[in-house]
Amino acid sequence: METLMVILVGILVSIGTYLILSKQLLRIVLGASIMGHSVNLLIINSGGLKRGSAPLLGEKAAGFADAIPQALILTAIVINFAVTAVVLVLSYRSYKSFGTDDMEQLRGNENE
Repeated sequence: METLMVILVGILVSIGTYLILSKQLLRIVLGASIMGHSVNLLIINSGGLKRGSAPLLGEKAAGFADAIPQALILTAIVINFAVTAVVLVLSYRSYKSFGTDDMEQLRGNENE
């Protein structure tokens, strides 16, 4: 299962890199979001699959599941969603102001 997750992370990183290297602003935003999700999968995979009960006081179990990777991923998902929303709004405002989402045209004048 972990090998399958690593392959999936590699595929998502390659898709995200391809989208980030494109010229359109919306594809760059989506590529950054996909890269964030691939990093989340990598962190959850590095935490490993642990079988055990919840870490509650008073429980007597042989092993406990580690809650740190899940807490990190939950926080990262919320932050990734907020950053993606802000960048989408900024890219929409840029499109409305300049009339294009092509990065070559948004770069500016060649004489500067």
